[in-house]
Parts: sequence; structure tokens; C-alpha cells
Amino acid sequence: MTNPVLVEALRGGHVESFHRGALAVLDADGAVLASLGDIDRPIFPRSAVKALQALPLVASGAAERLKLSDEELALACASHQGEEAHVRTAASMLAKAGVDTSVLECGAHWPYSEAASRTLAALGRAPSALHNNCSGKHSGFVCVACLMADGVDLRHYVKGYVKPEHPVMREISAALQATTGWDLATTPRGTDGCSIPTFAIPLRNLAHAFARFSTGVGLSDANARAAKRLRAAVAKAPFFVGGSARFDSRVMQLLGERVFCKVGAEGVYCAAFPERGLGVAIKMDDGNTARAAEVAMAALIEALARLDDDERIFMRELSELTLRNWNGIEVGRLRAAEALRGVRA
Repeated sequence: MTNPVLVEALRGGHVESFHRGALAVLDADGAVLASLGDIDRPIFPRSAVKALQALPLVASGAAERLKLSDEELALACASHQGEEAHVRTAASMLAKAGVDTSVLECGAHWPYSEAASRTLAALGRAPSALHNNCSGKHSGFVCVACLMADGVDLRHYVKGYVKPEHPVMREISAALQATTGWDLATTPRGTDGCSIPTFAIPLRNLAHAFARFSTGVGLSDANARAAKRLRAAVAKAPFFVGGSARFDSRVMQLLGERVFCKVGAEGVYCAAFPERGLGVAIKMDDGNTARAAEVAMAALIEALARLDDDERIFMRELSELTLRNWNGIEVGRLRAAEALRGVRA
């Protein structure tokens, strides 16, 4: 199947290039309300499923036991920019668990935020694992380990937590399987950028998982409560899911609990619409995230969320994005293609 064009890039009023992809919109009962392209091909969702991977943090009781804040829970769902508040919050999570940065196994990279990178460099400091965009998720894993260790030395227990066979990662994978309904034991498995396992899952199942995340329907009582707590935390502290000027943070700052959206690498986006009980999953064929997947998600939010006039204008500026050169001159646009504009649910 050839997937349809979802996003077009225009220059001089002419379509210069385009981005194909697929998407699924499901309700919590598993009904497909809208789809484009191949929604049954397993794809790696990458960071788009961080909220599902954070469910055990709350469902296990670890978040309550460690008194994690809204900001800390939002960071557990994040692909953050390594800004000072992100780094400080990840460190706080580890401190509450009784450990420090040395236990993190996500690796270190320079902050995605240019300003944060420049500040770090000006101070003559190298980045640590806390600056990794996944440090909040990994700190959440360590907090789960804190509860599971049950008297065993935590540093010893947590070692190797990124491996598929580690008890912590088995718990995380079980939550992903329970929400998506996809058999992770038989699907292709890879290694994500932060070293944890990533499983190939169809868009149909990912959208269903986020419909469940938005409603609690089809989830265990513990996971349903956890989903509700995570949605509330992110709505109260959306900056911590992305950072300054990031799409996810900007949209959730505007729309609160009406939309939970999360980007993943290689052109993946997932979202929950609690007001409507819907879940969405997008995959761009060319793996383009910032340029194409964000435009596609903005168009779906326009179509699926209940927006007032000002909110609709805000979202239209993201789905019909003006492109400017280094002199600030308008040179073109990115826009949602006709097929995408026709999606209704």
C-alpha cells in the first residue's frame, strides 16, 4: 500500500516536496473512526509512548510513596530539551529515590536547547545523563526500581535496568502490552536511542492504547488511575514534557487536559483526546518529525478537539506553517494536505 500525502511543502505557491504517512483515530472500544494509509504495519513508536511507559510509576505506588510532584510526573513522560528546570527536576526524582545521576543508563548528550547548551559550554561543563532528553523517563524507571527492590541494595538492583530481562523493564513492557493489546513477545524489537527496548506496534493498536489512556476503558483499575494522574500532571506542568517553544508543551499549555500529545523519533506522534475518548497515532514514511509530523498532529487537533476561535487560530498557524529564511523573508509554507484535512471522527 502506498500511503497518502499528509503534508506538503510549498515554495512560490508551488508544491516543492511532500511527506507521505499513515494515521489512525480510534475510540476506547477499538473502533476505527478514521484512518489514512496502512495502519496495520508494525512501526517503532519510540518516545511517543513515554506516557504508557510511565504508568507503572504511578500504578505501582512508587510516585505516591516518593511524593513525586506534577513536574516530576510530567518529566517522566518527557522528551525534554535539557533546560535547567528539566535537569533540576530529574535530579530531584533521583534524590527522592535515594540515588544520584550515576545510576542513569540513558547516556549523556548536549541539551537540545541551544541556549542551555551554550550556557553549559560557557561554564566549561560537559553534559551529564541528566541533560539527556529521556532522563525524566529513566528517573521514573529508577523510582519504580526503588519500590521493587524491597530491601535489596537499590544501586545493585537497578544496575542493567535498560535490559529487556530486568524486572523493571519487564514491568514497563507489560504496561505497554496491556495498553496496546499487541503481543510484544512476537513482534520485532529494537533498541531505542536511550538504550531501552522499543517494540514494533501497528498504528491501530497505538491509537487504541491512547484512547484507553484518555478514558481508562479497558485498563486495569490501577492503570486507569495512573493514566488520569499523569494526564492531570502534564496539564498542570506542560513545560516539563518538552520545553521552551516545543510543540507538545505549547499545545498542552493552551488546551490543558483536552489534549495529551507526545512526539516520537522518526516521524511518530501519538495523542489522547479525553473529552472525546479518542486516541490518535501518526507515522510519517520519511521519518520527518519537526517538519511534517507536527503539522499533521496540528491538523488532527483542529479536526478532533473542541476549540474556541482563538485556539483554532493558534492551531491553524501550526498546521499552515510559514517558512522564513535567515533574513526573516517568507519563502514558503508547510500545510496539511487535502487527505489530512478530510479526516473527521
